[in-house]
Amino acid sequence: MYTPPVFKPDRAASLAFAEARGFGMACAWDGAKPIASALPFYLSYADDGTPRALFHVARHNPLVKLAGGTSWLLAVNGADAYVSADWYVSPDQVPTWLYQAVHLTGPVRILSDDELAVQIDTLSAKFEDRLAPKKPWTSGKLTAARLEAMKQAIVGFEMTVEEVEGSFKLNQHKSETDYAAVAGNLAAQVDAGPQEIAQLMRQARPDVFANQTDELERNVP
Repeated sequence: MYTPPVFKPDRAASLAFAEARGFGMACAWDGAKPIASALPFYLSYADDGTPRALFHVARHNPLVKLAGGTSWLLAVNGADAYVSADWYVSPDQVPTWLYQAVHLTGPVRILSDDELAVQIDTLSAKFEDRLAPKKPWTSGKLTAARLEAMKQAIVGFEMTVEEVEGSFKLNQHKSETDYAAVAGNLAAQVDAGPQEIAQLMRQARPDVFANQTDELERNVP
């Protein structure tokens, strides 16, 4: 991943983003072309701190045949938003796109049946917890036959994450005036993506907006 230093998050922030998002694109090379599948995942950590990404795919997915070969890429994207050059205060600006993305890379192995059962329960618990106070769904609600059929229809994977790359492009390099102007215009958009990027910009450089508040208070009669 190409990332200018100003947009590069540290390793901990990249992993935290990936875990919070929990959905990405697993990509591998089959020798002739790339193969990719969108899927949910969760992270766990080995005793030495090495991250591991766990997920599963349908048994007939072409990715199944590629486990144990070359490294895979798990690409995790967050919110994104187009920025019009007209939103800047400074002249001679160009349009751009703001976004958050993290790439996890490493070898992948197939999980055993027992490990797959744990993976299914852990993955569903991760996302069911976000629906609280709803009572979580668990695999225990399935009949034994239905659960076994589901397990036979999928293959679980564990990626040992050897490389973590991130790019949080939020216009960090722009002046306070331009930064605040872009964030304000993004916040005024109706779509969720631009609004989320605007909020992330406020979190990344809160001093910019504190100065705005101070200036507004000074001008209030």
